[in-house]
Amino acid sequence: MSVIGHARDAAPEQALRTIASEAADLDRAPRFPREAFFHLADAGVLTATIGAHRAGSSVRDEWDLLRRVAAADASVGRILDGHLNAVERLEVAAEPDVCERELAAVAASQRLLGVWGADPGPGEGEPARLREGARGLVLSGTKTFCSGAGGVDAALVMVGSDGGSAPSLVLLDCGAEVEIDRDWYRAAGLRASESHRVTFHDTPVTAVLGEPGELARDPWFSRDAMRTAASWAGMVDAAVAAALEELAERRADDPLARLAAGRIASMHATVDAWLERGATVADTAASDEATNPLSFVTHRVTKDRGLDPRATSIAMRAEIDRAAKAILEVAAAACGSHPFVTGGRLDRARRDLETFLLQHRLEPLLARRGGQILESR
Repeated sequence: MSVIGHARDAAPEQALRTIASEAADLDRAPRFPREAFFHLADAGVLTATIGAHRAGSSVRDEWDLLRRVAAADASVGRILDGHLNAVERLEVAAEPDVCERELAAVAASQRLLGVWGADPGPGEGEPARLREGARGLVLSGTKTFCSGAGGVDAALVMVGSDGGSAPSLVLLDCGAEVEIDRDWYRAAGLRASESHRVTFHDTPVTAVLGEPGELARDPWFSRDAMRTAASWAGMVDAAVAAALEELAERRADDPLARLAAGRIASMHATVDAWLERGATVADTAASDEATNPLSFVTHRVTKDRGLDPRATSIAMRAEIDRAAKAILEVAAAACGSHPFVTGGRLDRARRDLETFLLQHRLEPLLARRGGQILESR
């Protein structure tokens, strides 16, 4: 989805208003939100985070930007989330020449990136695997939930092995050797995220990033997870705004509607508090990594300071997930069926948010974390 030729002369606020105005149409007739990314490129959003962690910048501005995009259109936010994850991972894991070339293409609006990690389920194809081709490494097999498929120019793909070793992370172009099954993704939410099943047919690998297990390397893996929670927060913002507008317009004098509004505002503040906590931990962990890149030292020091990125990412997502679901429940009970049967903003916000939250199984992570806590006492 090259956006070359688009001058960055628009403000993010203007882009966000335009994206929000087009969201309902994209939901009704799903397709890759190409125009939305033209607007984001014009506003400099796609390049806003290049070099940010190297400069020691806080994640707060980046997360706030992603949150606002996800509030305007959850599908656009989902794809942008992957792009930002890919940009950061290129900076911390790619060889210098690869990093310089790819980020220069992003800066020139010639590169939109994705990160694809999910393996197919039974009957959905063979898992993607690497092999040596005539001209180097190629990828064959299938991945699912490939957000942005058909629109992104390149993707970072997590590739497992049949021998049980840690997965590799590879970069490849999304050209003719990448087959997209647009009938696989039929969710009610995130309908324009284009999260399709993709099959690779000896697709050439541009580069291998880092060592096996690179995608799960902290603090970057936890920063990825917390960045995604920021996009959840944007979807929560959309649901809260829609619910409060509905209640103000139709039931402002109803005592139960007022109680619901108070509860929604309280739970919304929980989301804000966890994002702030997560940003503090993400910034500190990245700073520690820059000071001492030996991960086992970095993680020990960070944990000793009570700022464990992995534990924080789990707790942060669990609590935002819980607040989000509670907000949706209170909003639905207070607003009644009207915004849902008429296909209003609250209906779309609920479908988008519930679909995204279901993609992250947090209970096993919480149980594992709880076991570690009990064993340490």
